[in-house]
Amino acid sequence: MEWAYSDKVLKHFKNPINILEDEETYKEDGKGFVGNPQCGDMMMFVIKVDPATERIIDCKWKTYGCASAIGSTSILSEMVTRDGGMTLEAARKIGPEDIMKELEGLPSHKIHCSVLGDKALRAAINDYYERHGMPEKVDRAGSKIICTCLNISEDDIEHEVLEGVKTFEQLQERTKISTSCGKCKASAIETFEKYLKQHKLG
Repeated sequence: MEWAYSDKVLKHFKNPINILEDEETYKEDGKGFVGNPQCGDMMMFVIKVDPATERIIDCKWKTYGCASAIGSTSILSEMVTRDGGMTLEAARKIGPEDIMKELEGLPSHKIHCSVLGDKALRAAINDYYERHGMPEKVDRAGSKIICTCLNISEDDIEHEVLEGVKTFEQLQERTKISTSCGKCKASAIETFEKYLKQHKLG
């Protein structure tokens, strides 16, 4: 079978960097955790920060997932500590497109792994601000709920798009969105099509 990943993904999958070996002895300044029960990927990202510059001077991670999850988290840890470390504000602007560019691409059905990576990083940055008495800097923007009957958010729809869902009918089969009262159908379709276009998967 042809290898579906770039050489850079393979490199970071076979020789990942900054793995968290001992969670109990690593004294982090911020910790983020995200889990995805649908695909099984679970990820922890921890950071150490220079308080004078608010730069990430070290980070570690631990994940249970596929080659994409391992490769994307490994390269993300390299990105945020490169050249003396990113500032917290710069680091939390990293999106899946930035990670995929560094990895020289991912299969479309594996893009969600890089989404998990940046979410874990942002959670760690928020945790740093909470721990160090800066609640005003915490990003509290939650994902908008589209289907209130079933509590399905924009993030949930984006995840399904990144998992390979290409039609609204498939989205309904997987999430049951707008199958209760149906009032959210127009908004759900609009959101679904937005993410198809954004990730160029339509």
